[in-house]
Amino acid sequence: MTLLFLDALPPRTRRGTIVRLLIQVGKLTRQQVGRIEIQGRRATIEVPSRHAERLVRLLDGSSLANQFVRASLQRERNSADGEETHFDKFVRLLELEGEAEARQAWLRARKLAPEEAERRGHTLLNLRLREEESGLGGRWLMTFGKANREESLPWTRLTVGSPVVLSNQESEDWAVRGVVSQRESHAVQIALESPPDSPDEVHRFRLDQANDEIALQRQREAMERAENATDERLVEIRKVLLGEVAPQFATPEPLDSIDFFDPSLNDSQKNAVQLALSAEDVALIHGPPGTGKTTTVVELIRQAVRRKQMVLATAPSNIAVDNLFERLLNAGERVVRLGHPARVLPELREHTLDLIVESHDDVRLARELYKEAEALQQRTNRRSRSAANQYLYQRELRQEVKRLRADARRLEAQAVQQVINSADILCVTTTGMDAELLGKRTFDLAVVDEACQSVEPGCWIPLLRANKLILAGDPCQLPPTIVSDEAQREGFGISLPERLLSEHGTKISQLLEVQYRMHESIMAFSSREFYEDRLQAAEGVGQWVLADLAHVERNEWTTQPLLFIDTVGAGYDEEIEPEGESKLNPQEAQLVKSQVEKLLAAGLLPAELAVIAPYAAQVRYLRNLLGSELRDAGLEIDSIDGFQGREKEAIVLTCVRSNKDGEIGFLKDARRMNVALTRARRKLIVIGDSGTLGGNPFYQRLLESFEAQHAYHSVWEEISY
Repeated sequence: MTLLFLDALPPRTRRGTIVRLLIQVGKLTRQQVGRIEIQGRRATIEVPSRHAERLVRLLDGSSLANQFVRASLQRERNSADGEETHFDKFVRLLELEGEAEARQAWLRARKLAPEEAERRGHTLLNLRLREEESGLGGRWLMTFGKANREESLPWTRLTVGSPVVLSNQESEDWAVRGVVSQRESHAVQIALESPPDSPDEVHRFRLDQANDEIALQRQREAMERAENATDERLVEIRKVLLGEVAPQFATPEPLDSIDFFDPSLNDSQKNAVQLALSAEDVALIHGPPGTGKTTTVVELIRQAVRRKQMVLATAPSNIAVDNLFERLLNAGERVVRLGHPARVLPELREHTLDLIVESHDDVRLARELYKEAEALQQRTNRRSRSAANQYLYQRELRQEVKRLRADARRLEAQAVQQVINSADILCVTTTGMDAELLGKRTFDLAVVDEACQSVEPGCWIPLLRANKLILAGDPCQLPPTIVSDEAQREGFGISLPERLLSEHGTKISQLLEVQYRMHESIMAFSSREFYEDRLQAAEGVGQWVLADLAHVERNEWTTQPLLFIDTVGAGYDEEIEPEGESKLNPQEAQLVKSQVEKLLAAGLLPAELAVIAPYAAQVRYLRNLLGSELRDAGLEIDSIDGFQGREKEAIVLTCVRSNKDGEIGFLKDARRMNVALTRARRKLIVIGDSGTLGGNPFYQRLLESFEAQHAYHSVWEEISY
C-alpha cells in the first residue's frame, strides 16, 4: 500500500465523504480503500500502490463541497543508498526554519518584557478598540489606537500584510490571529476572518508579530508535489532546474519583428524580453539596481498575453506583487489580484478577487439564499404542529436549509471561477496561491519578480502550475531572510536564480545594463564590484546632483555626489543595545544628525532623504534622536534590508561597526552593502570607521574608490567645518 495525501479539504470533512470521493472520482472499490486518518484539512489514506499515480491525476484539483482539493503521494527517499534528495533536503530545511520562527515568536512573547518587545518593534501595547466593522470581502475590521487619540503609535515592524496575534493584554484568556490591513501614525487596523468572541470584555489589547505558518506549509507541499510529479512537462522542467539537462531555447524572434509596447526600452531590456520569449523552460532576467527590471517584466507579460498565453505573475512579497499589478492595470490588461485584501495596497483593493466577487450577481443571490436559510433555521426551533408531525416537519426544514446553503456555496464558487476565467493574468505572492481557488488550472507562463528574495521552495509553487518559468531578480543584492542558523549553513539562503546561474552559467540570463537611478559616480563601485563594470547611466541621469533640484541651493557640497566620513581614531566605539544583542553607535548617530541637518538647510525636503543602517538598534536610536517631527514630514529611517527596492534623492548610511578587533558581523555579506550603496539618486553619504572596515578586502576596495573620486574626508574635517 502507498500513502495518498489529500490537502485543502473543506472543514469538518468526514471519512465517509472521502470514501465516496475515492470511489466516485478515483474509481476504487470499497475494498481497495485502506485506513484513513484526518488531521485538520489533510487526510492520509492507504491505497493500492498500483493505483497511486492514477489517483493523484484524478483527484488533484477535484471538487469537494465546492472546494478544490490537492492530491499527492508520500515522498520516498533514495532507497539505493539512503541519500537525501534535493526535495527531502528542502522539506527538512523548511521544518528547521518553521521551528526557528516559532521559537523566535515564543521567546519574544515569553522572554522579553512587553515594553522591551514593543521597543524592538514586534509588539504594540495598551491599545484601545476604536471601531469595528464589516469589510474587505466579508472580513471583520478592528481599528485600535492609544487611549489618548492624539498619541502616536511607537515605531513598529508591523506593516500592512503582517500576520499578527491580537490578545487581551490583561490576561491570557483571549487571542485571535489576523492581518494588519491599515497602519497610520495614530491607529492600526486588523482584518479578521470573522468577528471575534467577546471583545467587549477586553479593555486593553496587545498586538504581536506572528509567523506565517501557511506559507511554510505551502512550500512543504510544493516540495512533495515537485518530487512526485508525473506530468511529463513538469518532469522535463524539473530536470532542468535540478541541473540534469540544459535549458532549451527556441530560435529567438528578431528584435525588429517584436512590436514592443514600451518604446522607451533600451537594448538590454529588449534582449531580455527576447530571451524570455524564446525560453522553453526557464530563463533569468538579471536586473541590477535601477535598471528597470520590473518595467522589463511587465513588457514580457504583455507580450505573452498578446500571444494568447495565460500568465501567472508572482513575487515573494505583497509590495512587489502590487507593483507589478498596478503597472499591468494601468496598461489596460485584464488582470486580477489574488490574496488577502488586507495585504494589498488600499488603492488597489477594488481589483482584488474578493472585492470583485462581492459585487457579482451570483454572490448577491447567494447572500439571499443564506438569509433564507437562516430564517428557516430559526423556524426549526418553533413548535407549531402536533407531536406526530413535528419531527417530519423539522426534518424537511433542515433538509431545505442544507439545500439552500449548498446552493449558496455553489453560486459563490461559480462566481469566483467566472472572475478568474475572465482574466489573462493572475497576480499573487508565491506563497499566497490557494489550491482551493485554482484547482487544476495551469498557465503558459509563470513569472517570479524579485525571485532572489525568495527561498527556492517558494519559486517552485508557481512553477508547478506553469509550462515555463521566468525568474527576475539580482543575485548580487540581499538574499532571502533566514531565521534558522542551521538552515542557513546548509544553503537555505541560496535563491533559485543564484543556483541556476552557478549550474548553467550566464547563457540562461540577460543582464540589464542601463540604470536610471544614480549619478555615475555613485554607480561606479557597484558596477565594477558586482556587474563586471557593465552598468552605464542613462542619458540625463549620470551627472545629476542635488543642486539641480530647483529648491536646493547650489554650493560645493550639493554639487558633489559622494562623501565618505571616516571616524577612525575618533573613539566612536560601537555599543551593544541594553537588554539586546543588536549594535548601535551613538556618536556616529550624532554625526548622521549633523549631515541630515546640513542637507535640510540646503533646501532638500525631508521626504527626499533617508537614513539607513545595518542594525535595528541604530535605527531605533536614530528615530529617537531625529524625532517624530522630521519623520512626520517624510524623513525615512530604516534598516538596509527594509529599504531594498527603494530610492531617495539623498541617502545617509551609517555603518555602525567600530572596534579594535576589526569585527564587522553580517556586514561581511557584500550584497547588503551593494543594496545600501545603490539607494541614492544624487548624493550618497557614508559614515564609518576605516580601521574596522578596512580589514575586509571588499571594504578596502570601497575606501579606495572613495579616495580615487576625492570623496574621502576625516571626521575631524567635518567637526572643524
